Amino acid sequence: MGKFIVLFSLFAPGLSRLYLATYNVGTSNPEQRLLDLLSITSQKGEKFPDFYVIGLQEVKSQPQNMLLDTLFEDNWSAALRDILDNKGYIKLKSIRLQGLLLSVFSLRKHLLNIREIESEYTRTGLAGMWGNKGAVSIRLSIYGCSLCFVNSHLTAHDNQLKDRIEDYNSIIKDQDFHVEETSKILYHDYVFWMGDLNFRLLEDFDRTPEEIERSVLKKDLKKLLEHDQLKYVMNKGEAFSEFTEKDIEFAPTFKFEVGANAYDHKRRPAWCDRILYCVNSHNYENVILKVDQLSYKSHPSYVLSDHKPVSGDFNIKIPRPVNIRPRNVALKLAQVVPDQVFSDYSEHVVQFDKVPAWEEAQQNKAFYIVTKDIPATKDDWIGLFKENFTSLDDYVTYEYVHKCTTPVDERGPPTMERPQKYQVTIPDVPSRCRGNYCLVYFSQTEDKVMSVLGISDSFPIVKTESD
Repeated sequence: MGKFIVLFSLFAPGLSRLYLATYNVGTSNPEQRLLDLLSITSQKGEKFPDFYVIGLQEVKSQPQNMLLDTLFEDNWSAALRDILDNKGYIKLKSIRLQGLLLSVFSLRKHLLNIREIESEYTRTGLAGMWGNKGAVSIRLSIYGCSLCFVNSHLTAHDNQLKDRIEDYNSIIKDQDFHVEETSKILYHDYVFWMGDLNFRLLEDFDRTPEEIERSVLKKDLKKLLEHDQLKYVMNKGEAFSEFTEKDIEFAPTFKFEVGANAYDHKRRPAWCDRILYCVNSHNYENVILKVDQLSYKSHPSYVLSDHKPVSGDFNIKIPRPVNIRPRNVALKLAQVVPDQVFSDYSEHVVQFDKVPAWEEAQQNKAFYIVTKDIPATKDDWIGLFKENFTSLDDYVTYEYVHKCTTPVDERGPPTMERPQKYQVTIPDVPSRCRGNYCLVYFSQTEDKVMSVLGISDSFPIVKTESD
């Protein structure tokens, strides 16, 4: 591979805005529009977050649904993409474990600065044998900063507090990632944990559902939260003690009559649906990582299940490295403006030459260089995507790099100023594959840790002359 030597480096802190939402959908279909769940108002000049992270629980998981979802996108993912596709987002990754579903979406402009995407899951139902309860997670790096998102559905019922504590500790212990520095959930710079955590009010809080509802109507939430099981175990250090939760100012999100906004008195109202975060503030020299939570709210207009969705809006600090040469240090330092640096920087590790028009059903070629020393693996691949693709899963065709590329010796051995050039050959572009497309280079390890290292400019695929 080609090499690019970094001569000087500094940290330019930037801010990234994350929007998280959790919803136990109770096996329902997305029959209500999801704009409010995503806090999208469609007002002119509306500013959107850099990333959406959506965790769902109790998505339909009967065998026939699971089979269909392996062939086609599930209804909830399709409904989310119907909205986010039009706002400039790309789905980076999703993972499903029976009814648990977690999806991460990024604004397109950040795609080339996202690295090492990986997912994990843990079953906790039936002593770890069944995935009706448990957790799914996605970890990734943004501008060199590591994040882990966890969506969990823990053991239900007031009297099962001990099991919920065990669920949490099993998930923390069980999940292993293949990025060495962040092999465990809590090793990441930032961790966000959401889901139907199923913590109720303490059993010795001797109040009926009706009495609790009267306190809710009086907006006497603070007194109720003094008996919240999650706060209790956090304070005792038994579970989630590493995490922070913004003060709750919304009514209990469980249990409601389906199709209505009235509490169902078969269960005591409780704050089952939560979003928490953990930040390792001092992982970098001269930069203190921090989270500013902008909102924490429920969305009471949704009546599809016995839960209400909950969302949180966050700003996090990203200490992105800026690579510059010594003679430009003073100039570059003067130009560093945190938000602008974060928003505008785009790192093409793999740079494609301008691709001429390709022909369908033919063998076609392109060229690229590698600007940094990256380890070549047998699992790296190049995918052909439609120009405005909205998911990293939406490739039309692909080839493994070790099979489809050859070095091109143009002007002698490669140097720092003139890296090695490679020719990529895609042998079979599908017939009737017409319109504008692009090539995307993926670095992927044998453990399925994936990064996007380069995207070509768009180019047309046309009919063959024989047609």
